[in-house]
Amino acid sequence: METSGFDVALAAPTGRAAKRMTELTGRESKTIHRLLEVEWDEHDNQVFTRNEHNPLSCDAIIIDEMSMVDSLLFECLLRALPLGCRIIMVGDADQLPSVGAGNVLSDIISSGVVPVVELKEIFRQAMTSLIITNAHKIVGGVHPELDSKTGDMFMIDIVNPRSAAQYINDLCVRRLPKAYGYDCISNIQILCPSKKTALGTVTLNNMLQNSLNPPDERKPEISFKGYVLRLGDKIMQIKNNYDIEWTRDNNEKGSGVYNGDIGVITDINTLSMKLTVRFDDRVAVYNVEEANQLELSYAVTIHKSQGSEFDCVILPILDTPQKLCYRNLLYTAVTRAKKQLIIVGDRRLVHEMTDNYRRTLRYTGLDAFLKNE
Repeated sequence: METSGFDVALAAPTGRAAKRMTELTGRESKTIHRLLEVEWDEHDNQVFTRNEHNPLSCDAIIIDEMSMVDSLLFECLLRALPLGCRIIMVGDADQLPSVGAGNVLSDIISSGVVPVVELKEIFRQAMTSLIITNAHKIVGGVHPELDSKTGDMFMIDIVNPRSAAQYINDLCVRRLPKAYGYDCISNIQILCPSKKTALGTVTLNNMLQNSLNPPDERKPEISFKGYVLRLGDKIMQIKNNYDIEWTRDNNEKGSGVYNGDIGVITDINTLSMKLTVRFDDRVAVYNVEEANQLELSYAVTIHKSQGSEFDCVILPILDTPQKLCYRNLLYTAVTRAKKQLIIVGDRRLVHEMTDNYRRTLRYTGLDAFLKNE
């Protein structure tokens, strides 16, 4: 589009998705909030500077991870588009819907009003990947192939939750680094259906922290309600914060750390009560009040992982709550893995999730409104 003279803007609902767009295109991409120049009023409500009275200056806009965009955010984006601006939405309607209200992408597709291009063909070089072929099977309601021991996706059958947790710990600490040279922090990510249960993020994060980064008098730490952040810990930002300042390795300065950003604590000053966190090539400094926006991220929920990719994913499927045993959740987890996916648990639950096409019922009117236009 740029070759045709269009001024193109790139955006995504999360910081990690925006960063990936930048990496793939070589063009600047922003979160939708940052693109719309979000501010807060005296009641701490978000207000967008860009709107119908102060529209964006672009001829076209490409939105990635559209399935994560809720109705209110999409409305604000549309209001800010100049007259005649083209909008291209890229997303996967089979992934989890937005956290906020609405089912925007699915409604737009089902209305039949907007032209849709669906990518279904598996190219020859991708047919050798069980991650890709199994993802297509899961979407189609077909049980995935789990018995390969040489492919990039396989399953370890363990029906005891405690044994499964210990095996996952051993995979991260010893087996995978030894077999594939993976780094526990930068290459391996555990994705859990839920926070609680014996194989939830809370239990696994505590276990992995004790194994990979145990207490050490030489490592300062800060305690919060129910957990500890220690020098060297892998952490995740759990809400957008546009005020935290950062510095890149090339001395470029900026501000803003976003929900889902994963980093490592590189310094803790217990006197000033400040933490320093490295997010890839950026270093950000947190005060103690802002540090409560950080959580351990050796294990994260599948919902929090949406919009991200990881070299190696470990997926515990065993004591999964019944309300989370559905196809979209499994599909989203499988498609987060780039090189390797290991499922640990009960294959009957994997089959149950594949069979269960139940979606959270959402009462929306966008589909009907589009059809009646």
